[in-house]
Amino acid sequence: MKMKKGLALFGFVVLVATAALAAALAGHGPSSASASSHREAPLISDDPTADSTDLYAFVSPDAPDTVTIVANYIPFEDPAGGPNYYKLDPTASYEIKIDNDGDGEEDVTYDFRFKTTVVNPNTFLYNTGPIDPVTYENLNVKQTYTVTRSTGKGKGKGKGKGKKTVLVSDAPVAPANIGPRSNPTYDPYGAVQDLGDGRKVFVGPRDDPFFVDLGSIFDLGGLRPFNPFHLIPLAAAAGVDGVRNYNVHTLALQVPKTDLVKAPMLDGTIGIYTSASRPKVRIFRDNGTIDADGPMVQVSRLGNPLVNEVIIPLGKKDLWNASDPEDDEDFAGYYTTPELTGLVNLLYLPPVKDAPTTGREDLVAVLLTGVPGLNYTGTTKADLLRLNTAIPPAASPNKLGALATPTPDFQGFPNGRRLADDVTDIELRAVACGYGAALGAAPPAGLGLCNLSPNNIVGDGVDTNEQAFLPHFPYVAAPNQGYAHTGHN
Repeated sequence: MKMKKGLALFGFVVLVATAALAAALAGHGPSSASASSHREAPLISDDPTADSTDLYAFVSPDAPDTVTIVANYIPFEDPAGGPNYYKLDPTASYEIKIDNDGDGEEDVTYDFRFKTTVVNPNTFLYNTGPIDPVTYENLNVKQTYTVTRSTGKGKGKGKGKGKKTVLVSDAPVAPANIGPRSNPTYDPYGAVQDLGDGRKVFVGPRDDPFFVDLGSIFDLGGLRPFNPFHLIPLAAAAGVDGVRNYNVHTLALQVPKTDLVKAPMLDGTIGIYTSASRPKVRIFRDNGTIDADGPMVQVSRLGNPLVNEVIIPLGKKDLWNASDPEDDEDFAGYYTTPELTGLVNLLYLPPVKDAPTTGREDLVAVLLTGVPGLNYTGTTKADLLRLNTAIPPAASPNKLGALATPTPDFQGFPNGRRLADDVTDIELRAVACGYGAALGAAPPAGLGLCNLSPNNIVGDGVDTNEQAFLPHFPYVAAPNQGYAHTGHN
């Protein structure tokens, strides 16, 4: 129920550079690199198990009567990070929330709760032998989860929750992919829970599906392919994926469209965000245990990628994480006058032509209301990842989504977000080209108007993920292996 992190068509790459540059000038440079919405706010950067890194939502290509939602948590998981491999927090609540009536408040909520069990506490081992890919025999540190679906508005508005249904109880979380002796086989579908009637759920570590050149972005926006045009001319080079070979923890859900859409809601358009909440009080005991008590407080949220990272200023980031999307009118000024655009103009001129730095109603349409004729949900400004479920999967998906030329792919970002959508290039080109009011005036065709040369070719040079995505649910590639130590290659 709190504000999102959308940054949908605006200028992800340079927005990130802007935030980094501003922080550096203020004497508070970022403590580490960030990807998408990884480590995007001061408080959540110290709380990785509750950090929602990315959100994806799309009509399932192999089951077009369903919608798949992928919510990722825990940034920069080193696959070799034993003996205490990464896991989700049993004291936290991880939620996927759906607004299906356009008021910015959730109407359907999927709440994931976790439990950790140590079989043998008298060993340091995560596993005591080869882990069976189906039964998880020999796994010493086990996690299970329960998913509860509820309907109705959030408690924050005094309306309470509606009907609650437990979809699955004590389902196993997939284990870490440790190495060839511990995981002789690693079944990518082993932990998928088939709930019947088109419903499936998966939780476990996966390869981080995001791809972006963090090294160049945080070096004051010096995109490698465009360094000859930059303030410090260097030899142009291909981009380097900054999250290559790192893992995240994935919460994936596939459900029939009818579970999400409130007919006849605007051609089946829904708004989605994911969040993490913690008990208000945490007490550290001198015996090494922790007590977590009190009401749940939201500490992280995400709708569109990169909003809190590069649109919301440093002093408002934690407030934004603790806010609800229906209150995003309070932050609208940062969308209409994005700091990022000015940095784009500064760093890449010439040859990049100036993009408008004020009056960016195109960004409001893409990130806060949806685009009329594509995925519009009404006048309420709320940072949500909007998906028009009536648009079928593209026969030949284009990674540039709605900015693809000559034929826009409206089944892609910012209409939902598929795993292969190159949101870095999409947002960078959008902010660099500048739509002004054109997008809102003539949608959805206006989404394809990013033709200001050479702004329409700006990018970070990283166009695909290092691993191929799966053809079936949960779609995200299997986690990188610790023994292979690929995170350092």
